[in-house]
Amino acid sequence: MKQFWVDARPWNKECVTTAIESGADAIVADRAEDVKRLGRITTVAPDGDLKPGTDVIECSITDKASENDAAMKGKNRIVIVTTSDWTVIPLENLVAQSDRIIATVKDVHEAELALHVLEKGVWGILLKTSDPSVVKAVAALIKNQAGTVSLVPFTVTKIQPVGMGDRVCVDTCSMLVDGDGMLMGNTSSAMLLVHAETLENPYVAPRPFRVNAGAVHAYILLPDGKTAYLSDLSIGGQVLVSDSHGAARSAIVGRTKIERRPLLLVEAKAEAGGAKASLILQNAETIRLVTPNGNAISVVNLSAGDRILGCTLEGGRHFGMPVKETICEK
Repeated sequence: MKQFWVDARPWNKECVTTAIESGADAIVADRAEDVKRLGRITTVAPDGDLKPGTDVIECSITDKASENDAAMKGKNRIVIVTTSDWTVIPLENLVAQSDRIIATVKDVHEAELALHVLEKGVWGILLKTSDPSVVKAVAALIKNQAGTVSLVPFTVTKIQPVGMGDRVCVDTCSMLVDGDGMLMGNTSSAMLLVHAETLENPYVAPRPFRVNAGAVHAYILLPDGKTAYLSDLSIGGQVLVSDSHGAARSAIVGRTKIERRPLLLVEAKAEAGGAKASLILQNAETIRLVTPNGNAISVVNLSAGDRILGCTLEGGRHFGMPVKETICEK
């Protein structure tokens, strides 16, 4: 998830209040105490959580020399960059060299450009405005999306009960809708989209904030492209939610529920490229996968030959991050 910072210099109480209410990650201010009176949030100030000149460096890009200086400083610290005429090229050069660049912007248009330079975008943006409505608009741009996931169709090859085990329900702080789900897999190289519990059924009321995700060992895809074990998710963390078209956003974990239940193994093969995906899920009618047309299909009705959605990823992970080494997952 991209960082969203708001510049409160000179002091603007209304903008700071709006920033906090909109989910900003940090406020840059002359005095941290002014911010702390309004809410609990990271401050960048001489008396703040992050100190200018020590934890955070501010650079103005006016020529190639200043660009190179910012790139060098960005190798081990957060760098806020300002460009005199707001051109994209310096940001592209900086993003290519550093993962800790925050671009100063004044509106939604500049924020969108900065978030997409070289496709991966800057690490974050610092919004400088005196208009609270702009704060809201930029917050919505950043906080309501986590990019896209390249979903592809898989063909089911095997469904098999495997006995009792521990499974995880992921309860979020968001109301999910039909077609929404989370991506999980027994391996990190391919994952299946598991549908949220949004649908009516004769056995239990919908839980539209929940995904009955899979067994405790399974990987889950996170908003930053990393993975985590389902058993490691914790309250206040973030997970990635995707709809059936691959439009993704982040959701906060409100709790997880680990309970012993009968389990079912689902194996599938990607229709393009032949990648194999597998996932162990609870063996119950309310657990559903997602078909290419966006419909949910219960695992108890799943058959070999059915088509479901998933994604393929770079296999091999170390603490959730992709690694280039010899790893065989099966």
